[in-house]
Amino acid sequence: MADQPTLQALLRRRDLDLRLVSQPAALRDGALEKPLRWVHSSDLADPTPFLSDDLALLTTGTQFDAASDIGAYVARLADRGVLGLGFGTEVHRSGIPDALVEACALHGIPLFEVPYRTPFIAIARAHSEAIAARAYARRSWALDAQRGLALAALRPRGLDAIITELSRRLGVWAGMFDAAGALAHSPARDAVDRRLLDALGERVTEVLARGLEAGQSLTIDDRTFLLSTIGRGGHLRGVLALEIDALDSEARAVVTSVIAMSGLALEQSEQLARSRRRLHSQLLRSLLTDDPSIARRVLGALPVAPIVVAVSGDAPATALVDWWERQRTEHGVASFLAESDDGVTMCVAADDDALIDELAARFGIRIGVSAPDSYAAFSRSHAQALTALRQRGTMGAARFADAVGSSILSALATDEARLVAESRLAPLRAHDTDTGSGLEHSLRVWLEHDARAEQAATALGVHRHTLRSRIAQAGTLLDIDLSSFPARAELWALLETARD
Repeated sequence: MADQPTLQALLRRRDLDLRLVSQPAALRDGALEKPLRWVHSSDLADPTPFLSDDLALLTTGTQFDAASDIGAYVARLADRGVLGLGFGTEVHRSGIPDALVEACALHGIPLFEVPYRTPFIAIARAHSEAIAARAYARRSWALDAQRGLALAALRPRGLDAIITELSRRLGVWAGMFDAAGALAHSPARDAVDRRLLDALGERVTEVLARGLEAGQSLTIDDRTFLLSTIGRGGHLRGVLALEIDALDSEARAVVTSVIAMSGLALEQSEQLARSRRRLHSQLLRSLLTDDPSIARRVLGALPVAPIVVAVSGDAPATALVDWWERQRTEHGVASFLAESDDGVTMCVAADDDALIDELAARFGIRIGVSAPDSYAAFSRSHAQALTALRQRGTMGAARFADAVGSSILSALATDEARLVAESRLAPLRAHDTDTGSGLEHSLRVWLEHDARAEQAATALGVHRHTLRSRIAQAGTLLDIDLSSFPARAELWALLETARD
């Protein structure tokens, strides 16, 4: 890529015959190498209101007389961001005033002599030509880069080839993160250490979770990265990361073309993935007949039994596929995934059961997990996973073994059952709300003490006759004869099933 025009480049032009007067030690670091935006000439005593940042100023010194404060003049130029001062000699005076040399040295502004035979317009034209040449070089670079990227897209593993070519053309580290937030490809993976990659992955995961097309800058340990999403809003397929502070218009055009090509490649891949998902959904139906033979013939292999079956109803299917694919390529973990009306079903060897916990934590989802079993009991394992999934609880992996350890009422506590229980208890709860009588609490304590009034009354701190009166009143409100065991069992089920 062509360098930005600088003051140093102007000073090196032999045809201009410019001479640097300032001593290098008196200049600010990199003063001669900063990008020079323009060259302007003025003999005003204070030209700063008419100057822009990052330019070189040319003057013949007609504004200086015996009363001039040259030090203040140079100070104003320094504050305005002037990168260099050229003094045209032999126009109005011979040589350069010593006060000007000293003031420029004090403020670190490069001072150079413009000989009489070099007109100011020649310097401005030379710099303008350098700007135009750089612009042409950058446009040529962008066209050549896009041709190279187009050829890379035709190679095997075209997406990886595109990222490698982009990294080479820009001369920076580049990486493609998949829909699961993991680094899928980088031509120089070792150029970024694991801790920094993990931090990048966390930010990428946040960007993908929002599901919106976006571009943002991220600084980690003084290293700046640009993140650009791949795919359309609501259906992001990954994130392109570049270790670069900023992009000029030509580089942005190249990166934009890479994003477009990557999106197209991933969309084509998504079409294949959709066909694959339909196939796996059909194979899931086959496995649910407890016969794995068809799935083995189609896929070639399945996870080794004993297996566990897991189901998640709110999982991002594409991200889960990418995550399990990475487990396969990096760690040799075999898995089977399929989508159905129940959600995403996953099957892994029982020895890999711990990965399900890691998956649930990474995506913040709830997953029901069966007990280990054989393929001959796949349908039962699938039903166990659904049962575990439907148990009330926080996000994470919920195992059927834990559900079995709870009561049968917990297993039967569906939304429909809770609605029925809340409706049956409504008269009782309304009475408690209006009177503050606490009948529901008294009933619960009474049943917890096996319907023994003496012990329950003691626990409540009331007389046994008071408790019996409350039970009778509750029975009337609920239209239940609480003297029989079936009625008491039904009441206990209502209390356990209804939400508090």
